[in-house]
Amino acid sequence: MDVIRVENVKTVFGKKVVHDGLFLSVKEREIYGLLGPSGCGKTTLMREMVMLEPIHSGSIYVLGENVAKISEKKAQKLRESWGVLFQFGALFSSLNIAENIARPLVEYTTLSKKTIEEVVAFKLQLVGLKPSDAYLYPSQISGGMKKKAGLARALAMDPKLLFLDEPTSGLDPISAREFDRLILQLRELLGLTIVMVSHDIRSIKDTMDRFAIIDNKKIAYEGDYAGIANAKSDFIDTFFKEENEQ
Repeated sequence: MDVIRVENVKTVFGKKVVHDGLFLSVKEREIYGLLGPSGCGKTTLMREMVMLEPIHSGSIYVLGENVAKISEKKAQKLRESWGVLFQFGALFSSLNIAENIARPLVEYTTLSKKTIEEVVAFKLQLVGLKPSDAYLYPSQISGGMKKKAGLARALAMDPKLLFLDEPTSGLDPISAREFDRLILQLRELLGLTIVMVSHDIRSIKDTMDRFAIIDNKKIAYEGDYAGIANAKSDFIDTFFKEENEQ
């Protein structure tokens, strides 16, 4: 089943064409990557999928809904079906970790304060943070903890879909691999479908089931890591050259 379908999507900013006819599909419970050179519009495409950016033309279907033609009421319901981890966590600096994780529950549910506290405690545990971390503020925690706190907030509403923008960026190698393992565990435990933007070659090899490479405004390749040796583009030749030579 296609959880996401991108059909002939064109993206334009002013006179600049970023995407010119993208096609791809994401299957249920897949970890799917969006790759490509800087400026190719990887994060832009992800933002279009979650209705943070409009598309110029074409269609994007998420969980069967055309996000460009959806009513506001349906759009809000659909937003509750996914969580997003932005590149730097995007935590509210004036709220502690527990308050950050609780924010979607406070805004979009009628759960009691006690129930919200229980959900927050569970999500903290789920991503590997300690109960005592709940009372720390973003300025008091490491980059890795910010990523985990942002992930816990993205999971607060029990989403079916999880979007991750450069989740291992800025982490040391040990923390990056720990985060990769956490993503794999969460997929199995929660049955998630995950879309992630990444430049991390280890994440691409060890974590993603399939990925799409955006290059020269098109999809230059869609498939698994094993098939990349038969694909050609400027980005593929450069980025995967060292791996392919080994």
